[in-house]
Amino acid sequence: MAATGADVGPHFAPWIDGTTGGEPGTQVQRIDADTFAIRQSVRTNFEAPFLYLLFGRDRALLIDSGAGGLAIRPTVDRLVADWRARHGQRAIRLIVAHSHGHGDHHAGDDEYRDRPNTVMVGLKPAEVAAFFGVRDWPRGIGHYELGGRTLDIVPTPGHEPAHVMVYDARTRLLFSGDMLYPGRLYVPRDRFDVFRASAERLAGFARTHPIRALLGAHIEMTTTPGQDYPMEAAAHPSEHGLALAPSAIAELAAATASAKTPPAIDRHHDFIVYPVAPRPE
Repeated sequence: MAATGADVGPHFAPWIDGTTGGEPGTQVQRIDADTFAIRQSVRTNFEAPFLYLLFGRDRALLIDSGAGGLAIRPTVDRLVADWRARHGQRAIRLIVAHSHGHGDHHAGDDEYRDRPNTVMVGLKPAEVAAFFGVRDWPRGIGHYELGGRTLDIVPTPGHEPAHVMVYDARTRLLFSGDMLYPGRLYVPRDRFDVFRASAERLAGFARTHPIRALLGAHIEMTTTPGQDYPMEAAAHPSEHGLALAPSAIAELAAATASAKTPPAIDRHHDFIVYPVAPRPE
C-alpha cells in the first residue's frame, strides 16, 4: 500500500475544504520560491481542483486554469507580479497548459486569451505533443525549458486522450493530474488498455527518475483508508493529504495489470481505480 499523503512531502497547511463559512475562492501555498500550488474552493465548484505554477528564468508554466465558477486569473497574476518584483521586474512569459482536456481543468482559459506575453497550449493530443516536443506520442517524453529549469512532459492518456504528467527534476515532484491522485481515478472502460499502458510506462519512468512525491489535481479521499467522499460533496472534512508517495506508481501499475475484464472498481488505501462508461470525444 502507498503511504498516506500526510506521510510524504511537501507538507502543506490544511487546505480550504468547504467546512468553514466565508472561505476564500482560492488558496495558495508555496512549495519553494519558484513553485506554487493553488486550490480552487469546493464552494465555487465541487471539483475543487489544484493548479500549479512553476517559474523559470524566462517562462512560467501554469498547469490547468480551473473549473470555472470564479475568476482565477487575479490569483495567478498576483503570483506573477510578486515573482517579478523579487526578480527586478524581469519580463516573463506565461504558458497556460493543461494536465488534460476535461472542462474542470480548462474552464478558466478564456481569462488568459487577451493576457499579454501569454501562450495557450491546445487541448488535443497533437497540439500538446507539438508544443512540448513529444515526437512519439504517447511513448516519447517531451522536454520544456522554462529558463534554467527543464520539465519532462510524460504522456499518460487513458483517463483522457491528451493527459500528461509534468516532472520537475529540480523539486523531484511529479504533477500527476487526474491519472493518479488521492481520489477516484476515472477510466472509461473502452480506454482501460490505454490507461494500463500509461501506468506501465509511468512505472518505467519512475525507475529512472527520482520522485519525491506526486501532486495531483484533486483530493477525493478521506483520512480513512480506502474511503472517498460522496460524489459532488459540498465539503471535505478530514481530507486526505494532497501528496502521494512515489510507491503509488507501482501500486497503480500492479492494479491495472491484474484488473479483470471487464474492469471493476478497485479500492486502495490512497486511491480508487474507478472504471466508468465510455465517454464521447
